[in-house]
Amino acid sequence: MNTIFRKSMLSVAGLAFAGGVFAGPIAAHANPVDAKPVAVQSAAPKPQGDQSHITLNDEQTANVKAIIAATKKAGLPERAAVISIATSLQESKLENLGHLGDKNDHDSLGLFQQRPTSGWGTPEQITDPAYSTTAFLKGLKQVDGWQDMPLTDAAQTVQVSAYPDAYAQWEQQATDLVAQHWNS
Repeated sequence: MNTIFRKSMLSVAGLAFAGGVFAGPIAAHANPVDAKPVAVQSAAPKPQGDQSHITLNDEQTANVKAIIAATKKAGLPERAAVISIATSLQESKLENLGHLGDKNDHDSLGLFQQRPTSGWGTPEQITDPAYSTTAFLKGLKQVDGWQDMPLTDAAQTVQVSAYPDAYAQWEQQATDLVAQHWNS
């Protein structure tokens, strides 16, 4: 039995070697003009739908950096920061909103329009960018497959918004902001 196995392995190795000897020179002299480019797929999905963009002030840029820092501290990848920033762009335009009286949606506060009455934390916690981002990310991590789903679906699963498709419009700007600030 050992002899048969050994001979089989030697035969396979011999064929592999012979294939390499004969195919190697042929491949080495292939005409590079005939080569076709290979499409490389990006790890992040393409943004869905029409995209919105706003010009950020210093406070908004500081909030972007706070979201990125909290994402890194949570040990999550850039995609989590993109989802978080797009969500905050939709919910507050990256402004840390306090109580707005009648203009406010119930008791929604902070970057993500989180509600104390829904268990997101106290008003003081929710208006702390690091805390509110960590709370959002905790919810995101509970969404099975969030890394591979469309941004708007991941954000909506956490936020439970009356406008579930609205997050998608901010994906490109959020992606650009993460690319700009992730390593700064």
